[in-house]
This record gives sequence, C-alpha cells and structure tokens, in this order.
Amino acid sequence: MSVFEQQVLINASATIVERCITDRILMHRWLNPVLRCEPIGPWSTEVGSQSRFVIQVPLLQPTLRSVVVERSPGLVVWGFEGFFKGRDRWECSPEAAGTRLLNRFEFDASNPIVRFGFNTFAASWTQKDMQAQLQRLKRVAEDVQRESQ
Repeated sequence: MSVFEQQVLINASATIVERCITDRILMHRWLNPVLRCEPIGPWSTEVGSQSRFVIQVPLLQPTLRSVVVERSPGLVVWGFEGFFKGRDRWECSPEAAGTRLLNRFEFDASNPIVRFGFNTFAASWTQKDMQAQLQRLKRVAEDVQRESQ
C-alpha cells in the first residue's frame, strides 16, 4: 500500500472548507482540470454514495469508481477501485487560525504493469498535483469565506 499525505492551513471555517470538498460545483473549481467527477445517481457525499472520477486524456479516459465509505462532520473518505484500489481521505480540523485540511491518498496497484507505470511516470506528478490541488482548494475556500462575510 502506498500513501501520499498532504496538509494545508486554510484561513476559513471548517464548515466552508468542508463545503468546498462536498459541493460538486466548488469541487470542480479546485480539482485538477484533467479530472472530472460524475455522480452515479444523485450527487451526495453520504456513506454509500457513488461517483466516478474520469481522467480526461485523449482516447483512454481512465476511470476510478468511488463510493463514500466514511462520513462525519469534517470528514469524507472515498473508497475506490479501478486501475487502483484504495481510499482518498479529506479531514478538516478547526484551529485558532482557520482550518487544517489533511488529504491522505492511500492506494494499491496490484497489477505489476500498472504499478511499474505509476511508480515510473506518475508518482512524483501525483504528489505535486496533490500539493497544487490543496493550494487551489485553499484559494477557493478563502474566497468563499470572504464572500460570506
């Protein structure tokens, strides 16, 4: 099992940060532009809700099906299976200066060819993208916080 973990301090309330994670319109403002999240059924982040994350690359468009496997205030964990199997955890922790957001991506690529390809070509890109994604989410949440004041 591989684990990538990133965190960021956001100058916004935990409620707003959580909304940026669970509101699909806001989510698309910070997701990598090559990713598209599509609900399977009505959009929801309640346990059991399903979606698919589509990587929009020419011809292939690999897809990860996900299901919300854990949910509580300030926490959403998506489990997924596809070319990877794992979990994507988003956890908000209120702090005096705002909200600390932790993103923990743990996964296993059991297919040796997929694992080799990922480790060779995509692992460092994925970690950098997670960092950039958190910075985009930070900007969106802080903008929403300012707009709500």
